Parts: sequence; C-alpha cells; structure tokens
Amino acid sequence: MNIFRKKTLESMLDSAKKSHLKKNLKARDIAALGIGAVVGVGIFVATGTGAHMAGPGIIVSFVLAGIVACLCGLCYSELATMFPVSGSTYSYAYIAFGEFIAMIVGWCLTAEYLVACSAVASGWSGTLVGILQNVGINIPHVITASPSKGGILDLPAVLITLSLTYMLYRGVKESSRVNNIIVCVKLFVIVLFLFLGVSHINFANYKPFAPFGFKGIFAGTASIFFSYIGFDAISTTAEEAENPNRDVPRGLLICLAVVTVLYISVAFVLTGMVPYKEILLQNAVPGALARVGITWGSALVGVGAILGMISTMIAVLYGQTRVFMVMSRDGLIPKAFSKIHEKHDTPYIATAITGIVAALIAGVLPLDIIVEFLSTGTLVSFIVVSLAVIVLRKTMPNFKRKFSCPGVPVLPAITVVCCLVLLSKLKLVTWIGFLIWLSMGIILYFTYGIKHSTLNDLEKNKDSEGVL
Repeated sequence: MNIFRKKTLESMLDSAKKSHLKKNLKARDIAALGIGAVVGVGIFVATGTGAHMAGPGIIVSFVLAGIVACLCGLCYSELATMFPVSGSTYSYAYIAFGEFIAMIVGWCLTAEYLVACSAVASGWSGTLVGILQNVGINIPHVITASPSKGGILDLPAVLITLSLTYMLYRGVKESSRVNNIIVCVKLFVIVLFLFLGVSHINFANYKPFAPFGFKGIFAGTASIFFSYIGFDAISTTAEEAENPNRDVPRGLLICLAVVTVLYISVAFVLTGMVPYKEILLQNAVPGALARVGITWGSALVGVGAILGMISTMIAVLYGQTRVFMVMSRDGLIPKAFSKIHEKHDTPYIATAITGIVAALIAGVLPLDIIVEFLSTGTLVSFIVVSLAVIVLRKTMPNFKRKFSCPGVPVLPAITVVCCLVLLSKLKLVTWIGFLIWLSMGIILYFTYGIKHSTLNDLEKNKDSEGVL
C-alpha cells in the first residue's frame, strides 16, 4: 500500500456533507472561540514565566511570537477557505502530503489539544483553590492534588473538564454563546488590569531591558509560544461556519490581532510594575496588582483568570473532538469517533472520550509533567500548514482561492524557519516525550489505520473498474 496516497477534495467534501453538522457559526463566534482559546493561561501565567527568562525583553518575545502566529494565520486562512472541512492541519496535510503525514499531523494535534486541556484544567484548579483560600474557604488537599503531590485526585480539574465536555456534547452553538460571554468578561478584566497598572509603572524596572541578551529573548519566545495554542482551532470550525470563505479568515485574523495587542500590552505593564525577578510565576498578573496594594483589583483579575481558563478549555476540547471526528471518517481511527448524535448534531462519542481522557490526565498527573508538550505540537502543525500552502500553489495552481496568502513562497518559508528556530529552543526532555508520543501514533497507523483507511475502498473500486 502507498502510505503517501492522497485524499481528493471531492471525497473530503462528500464526507463533510454526510456529517450533518449545523452551519450556524458567524465570524464573531469564530473570533471569540479563538480569543477564548488563546487568551487564558498564557496571559495570566506565562507572561511571568517568560519574564524570568527574558527580563523586560519578554515584550519583544511576545512581538516575535505574535509575528510568527500572524504569518501562520495567513497560511491557515488560505487553506481553510480552500477546504471548508473540519480537521484543521490534519485535513490539509491529507490533500497536500498524503495519508501517513496526515496521520502524524493528526497525532501531533492530539498531543496539542488533549494535553493542553488537561494542563489548563490543572491550572484552573490551582487558581480556584487559591482564591477560595484567600476568602477563608479551605478544600481538603487530598481532593485538590494529584497523587504525586500528596493527594488522591484533583477533583476540581476533573469536574470542570467533564462539565465543559457535557456542554459541547449538547451542541456547539450553545457552547459558543457561553464562550462569547466569558470572552467579553475576560477582555474587560484584562483592560482593567492595564488601566489600573499603567499608573504604577516604574521605568527603572525596564533596565536592563534584555538581561540575558537575544538568547534570553528567543528562549522566552519559545517558552510562551504555547500561549498561542488554540488559535488554529478556528480552522476546525469551517464545517460549521455559515459562510466559511468569509467567516473563517475574518475570525482568525481578528483573533490574532486582538490577542497579540493584549499580550504585548500586558507584558509591558507587568514588567513595568514589578522587577522581572520578583514576578510571581503562578500568579503573575493578579500578584502584580496585590503588590501595589490594589487588592480588590487583584481579586477581580483572579476571577477573570478562572473564566479565561474555562474558555480556553472549551476551545481546545472542541478542536480535539473535530480532529478525532475527521480522522475517524477517514478510517485512521475507529469509526465510533465520527458518529453524530441524532438530536444534538455533535460527534458525541468523540466528545465524551476526549473529555473523560482529559479529565483523567488532569486529575492524576501534576501540571509540571503535562505542560511540556504544548508548544511542540503547535509548532509542528504550523510548519505543515506553511509547507502545504507552498506545495498546493504548485499542485493546484488553478484552484479558486477565496483568500490568498500574500508573498508565497517567501512568507510561508519564513514562517517555517521561524518555527524551526523556536523548536530548537525547547528542552531535550520535551523532545523525548514528544518522540515517544509520535511513535505511538505511527504504531497505531501501521496496525490499524492503514488497514481501515477509506482510501482502500476507493483503490479497490479503481482496480475493479480497470479489470472491467
């Protein structure tokens, strides 16, 4: 069998028509989904972590990360309008590079989305427990910590994951309404932090601006790049957008513009308020307000952080279920993952399994173990999307593109180089874990996927027609 056999656009669109997913998402819903995914743990926590690596130069780190993300966004927009189907990078890779590469990409997306949800749920639990303790409510440690941290189960992390899973099980439109409300509250809280904090900036804190030089700035960029995890989940909405050719690129670019400005602004104010060595790693933004005596603002921002993490979990859970659904439709994983609920019109089995697995990971593993995977899968996906734009301009030159990425092939090539540079800055232990995960996906493909791929039936039909 040819492991690099490609799926045609016609067969992919035919599979999408049979799914009967509701097409009711507008550009604002899609943008809110992306903002909800991206503006979460990154802006409230990662800013402090990156500042310890880059100093005030973390501002430049966010600029660099934003540029790379925006370049990738242009590539995503072209492919999402060419192929208005769920599956994101996985679907694009299937058409551009063939089945085996698509399987690898799908598996990378699984590492990104599933692990990201578990990591955010764990961080959400820690933030919630901390806020409750500040108001005198103490939850027993045994049910708020993983076994390695002296507990039995991180129950808050499990419960929030299962609750959001049920919401997505009931329907994406209902979930998007809740997400839109959360995003509005979260944006208000962030703007409030900027308003309260800007008057407490001490410009002496910006010196030295880059205490660890460009090496520290690039290391900071690599470490905070997971802050942009989830914006690619926007492209998985293509099958459920009212007008994918219009709504997907608009929603994606609006999302990236908003979150990049927010990240840079928060990094500027935070490092101006607090010397970078003294920024709290686990409570960076609320801690900065508490440091200058604005305790009510600190509490309000803490609540915003909790809401922000909820919207992030909604987005990554949504993205994961759609990737599972499309991989299942193609036969690379069991067919149960692509079954659609008769009443709710959602991939209910994929949703339930995703939520349960994410809840178990969040409940029994500590945050420091599960968080390392996040940037790797995202950067690999960005590389594949950028290369796909270049390849498809050659193999499908006459295809009508509703949105064309400018500067091809130079701009996508620059994107690939930027992503490779950031990948080179990740820790060795991250690479080891990622390669182990990737090996599991390759084994799954050669033991199950290659035998059950829907392309097998198409090849048999072609052979039969040839004999006749």
